Amino acid sequence: MTGVAPLARELPRHGVEPIVIGIRDDGAPEDAFAWGASVEACAQLGPRAFGYAPSMARALARSEAEMVESQGLWMYPSLASLAWSRRTGRPHMISPHGMLDPWAVRRSAWKKRLVRLWFEDAHLKGAACIRALNEAEARAIRAFGLSNPIAIVPNGVDLPALGADRVPIDPPTLLFLGRLDPKKGVHELVRAWAQLGPAPRDWRLRLVGWGPAAYVEATRRLIDGLGLAGSVELSGPLFDAAKDEAFRTAAAFVLPSYSEGLPMAVLEAWSYALPVLMTPACNLPEGFAAGAALEIGTDPASIAEGIRAAIALPEAERRAMGARGRRLVEERFTWPRVAAAMAEVYRWVAGGGPRPACVVTS
Repeated sequence: MTGVAPLARELPRHGVEPIVIGIRDDGAPEDAFAWGASVEACAQLGPRAFGYAPSMARALARSEAEMVESQGLWMYPSLASLAWSRRTGRPHMISPHGMLDPWAVRRSAWKKRLVRLWFEDAHLKGAACIRALNEAEARAIRAFGLSNPIAIVPNGVDLPALGADRVPIDPPTLLFLGRLDPKKGVHELVRAWAQLGPAPRDWRLRLVGWGPAAYVEATRRLIDGLGLAGSVELSGPLFDAAKDEAFRTAAAFVLPSYSEGLPMAVLEAWSYALPVLMTPACNLPEGFAAGAALEIGTDPASIAEGIRAAIALPEAERRAMGARGRRLVEERFTWPRVAAAMAEVYRWVAGGGPRPACVVTS
């Protein structure tokens, strides 16, 4: 899960030594080394969507962990965590990352019903604590029927140094960066761009990300079919310096998502002092309250209206919006702050500390 690696790197400064056990990415197996020494990347067998990694159970048994936190739901790691907890009598907790939001639960609903009957309901109900990234996710967890204690702790980002190199390119670029997936509203964004007509001729829309090959190809066909190849760029995924450059050279950021836990990409955009266009489903109402974001819907007409508004803003106002986003991240969404809160939660779950203030029981 995005955000686990930086949290794992920060936790030792707060007295917690994490052991990371996950599914190996065969496309980039060397990435496991970026997590540090206490990491085991397990090979999976069978369908990738289920993530069956038989060595994960053995790795958990060897770990001598005091507790286990599962990242996400509906896959084999949930079953491995549940089995470990039952065998050892030690607690487990869960970070659903938005996977209990109503939109997410409805997606592939019949498969999730089978997984619930098999192991996920027991995994969820037996959790000593469930982490919610914000108040909206906490409400979704309660609406799902769960009464477990909930720790409300957001994700964080690293703050890049900003200087003269934070200069938008010409023509100005509206950046989307994330998974190319129906949940993210990518096709709606492309159709919204087509509705703008001649208005954005001096702007470019850049789509940066990865996703299922069929969806990426469908996105490419949509761009070509709408005659947008000259103003919409489908970049593919970017990492490290290339990703940094994409943020530094953008004029604004957009995420027309249907469902999010707490989108890292928006926090990253704010960390680069970019103004943001996003939906309420991004679950960052503080961005609207701070004047760091413009609200859009998920339909092409609403997205187009928001883009027009962003383009019409004076450059000075767009920069002021971005500066407000940067301050918001500095005050609430940095990894040291997040790691300090999670360290308290872990100690409490493992039985070694008082209940933190971020944990709610009702």
